[in-house]
Amino acid sequence: MTEVHSPRSGVRIAWFSPFPPVKTGVAAVSAELVAALETRGYAVDRYPESAAHDFPWRHRQRPYDRIVYQFGNSSHHDYAWPYALRYPGLTVLHDTRLHHARAALLLREQRRDDYRRELAASEPGLRLDAAELAVAGFDSRLYYDWPMVRSLIDASPVVAVHGAATRRELLDRLLGDRDPIADGGWDPTHRIVAIRLGHGELVGAEREAAARDALRGRYGIPRDAIVFGVFGGLTPEKRLPQILDAFRAVRASTPDARLLLAGAEASHFPLDALRAAEGVVVTGYVEESELTDHIAAVDVSLNLRWPTARETSGPWLRALAAGKATVITDLLQLAGVASLDPRTWLVNTPTDGREPRSEVRGPKSDAVCIAIDIVDEDHSLRLAMRRLAQDAALRATLGRAARAYWQREHSIDAMADDYEALLHREHPAHPAHLHADGGETLRALLRPFGIQPPF
Repeated sequence: MTEVHSPRSGVRIAWFSPFPPVKTGVAAVSAELVAALETRGYAVDRYPESAAHDFPWRHRQRPYDRIVYQFGNSSHHDYAWPYALRYPGLTVLHDTRLHHARAALLLREQRRDDYRRELAASEPGLRLDAAELAVAGFDSRLYYDWPMVRSLIDASPVVAVHGAATRRELLDRLLGDRDPIADGGWDPTHRIVAIRLGHGELVGAEREAAARDALRGRYGIPRDAIVFGVFGGLTPEKRLPQILDAFRAVRASTPDARLLLAGAEASHFPLDALRAAEGVVVTGYVEESELTDHIAAVDVSLNLRWPTARETSGPWLRALAAGKATVITDLLQLAGVASLDPRTWLVNTPTDGREPRSEVRGPKSDAVCIAIDIVDEDHSLRLAMRRLAQDAALRATLGRAARAYWQREHSIDAMADDYEALLHREHPAHPAHLHADGGETLRALLRPFGIQPPF
């Protein structure tokens, strides 16, 4: 009998990303995604930082069919930059702002002039002396306004981001200060694509009940108390001071409410004031294996973020899969999510990020979450938390919509489907100069003698 091969079998992929035990969302997603692709027949070689030095000789001996790079705005991805620029492949931007990590690397290595040149090339409309803010050590929110992703985009035949609105904003930024015709027709429009981000797992009623019993018992929280939770790294960007103020207002009418902060404390943001607050429980770092159960044990997950690097929150996706009512900041990258505005309790219609939101008097069952306008954050957050503390029916309605939305847009299988389509997509031709390895002069000198370069 003739053996039938799947089109996936024999496809070899080099995967550049941190993996567990590195404690980042990108590491967790890469582990889940690679495992899913391997079950579909792909052969994936993992290249975290500790193994990346083996890639060049392996790739030379037996070239990979595809190379995938996962980038986030953290130092865990520093090692992958030279590989992505030298060996172009599919570049996935979990954040479309990488300035924090890139500046930290270059300035930590005392490469101030390299930083100045790279910022100027990446942000051509920026005054040259703006670089001196970072050189002088002023890590500020301006970093979010200067993405520093242009070199990766220029070097990559395909760039993937999470969501249509994120893609639209990135293209608007790139094309806003660049003329594709003047650049020789090098237009990124067809190279930047939107894909779905999958993360989390469905939580059934039995597991939720067990988690509530076990974890509320561990932290001394009454089983019937209304519990709000914040998960992941506990940084100022999670809006913790604002959440604490709103939580105190909730306690005036719901005195048994609790606020669970489950994540690692940031060295630059001590949690002393939060630990001292009545009704607040700070757990410290939660292992990956226990995070979903911690989310299952609360009633409402608070997933605020500002400023933003255009990331999609991993804990938020876990909360959706667990069927939890969630509160988010109304950010551009989440414009495609139907949400409730707590000022009117009307549904915000999804958009592509370019058109403004409009409110419709549709059924609340359409809303996946509650979204907070950052310019009305204090007021809106109080409204949202008070209502959720008292309205069990609304919590249940949001939880059902959240789970359905996760299954459609954020399951591991949905993400693997999108990656599989990209892996079999024909990659656009790439400018020749970006393939150059610096060895052309040597090859030209050896060519008359019929000698091959030694590498």
